[in-house]
Amino acid sequence: MRIAVTVFLTDETIAPVRLARELEQRGFAGLYLPEHTHIPVERTTPYPAGGDLPRAYGRTLDPFVALGQAAAVTERLGLGTGISLPAQHDPIALAKQIATLDHLSGGRFTFGLGYGWNAEEAADHGVDWRTRRELVRDRMRLMQALWSEEPTAYDGEFGGVRASHAHPKPVRKPRGPVTGPRTLVGGAAGPKLFAHIAEYADGWLPIGGRGLTESLPVLRSAWADAGRDPSALHVVPYAVQPTPGKLAHYAESGVEEVVLQLPSAGEAEVLRALDGYAAYV
Repeated sequence: MRIAVTVFLTDETIAPVRLARELEQRGFAGLYLPEHTHIPVERTTPYPAGGDLPRAYGRTLDPFVALGQAAAVTERLGLGTGISLPAQHDPIALAKQIATLDHLSGGRFTFGLGYGWNAEEAADHGVDWRTRRELVRDRMRLMQALWSEEPTAYDGEFGGVRASHAHPKPVRKPRGPVTGPRTLVGGAAGPKLFAHIAEYADGWLPIGGRGLTESLPVLRSAWADAGRDPSALHVVPYAVQPTPGKLAHYAESGVEEVVLQLPSAGEAEVLRALDGYAAYV
């Protein structure tokens, strides 16, 4: 099983270059970074984990810039977003960012995406909270049109793009209905999420990895109903606090990659956490 990590990198934590080098030297499979552009001070949306929102959320580094630094100092380390918020981006510009990072890293990028939880943050980007899932789906289809080998137009509910020359292209070849880098969708299990995964992604990023025993058969059924190759489905438990029993359960469920949570902290504390995860690598 491949062991990757995720961490809220900020202006107060270990630097991306230092962490990336340590991860590759220690044999970790990848580094996934979250995204928040800003956190409005006046917020009624509750923190999903409960309690006060951690300080790191309002200080998060831009994941694409930080992953670009990580790519430049590594050769094998996987690079991913966990998660990016496409609803808060111009999709034409985001498609270029992603394709460039994937190209320059030799195809090491995984686009982990989600719909967001902070209504106030999304509102500042002009997002209608009620239709954000449909907006993300539409933007994914637009980006995949730009990533296609031949100029491909897209006319969607929320926007479109003319048939265009758009290079570089992501390294991975098209598979089924999906074009672009490996694409994983985060979110709580449910029929709408699983339908979207089967339509435009390569798999699921279940946050915390809870409930897989009940959810995986439902996802696999939706995947099969969409005519997707059963062997091509990626399920990557995300932000996991590991135990040997938990990882063994994932392996028995067919999971091939797990993303462990690192503390949002300085260099010494993060390296101690990596020492503690060494037994799982």
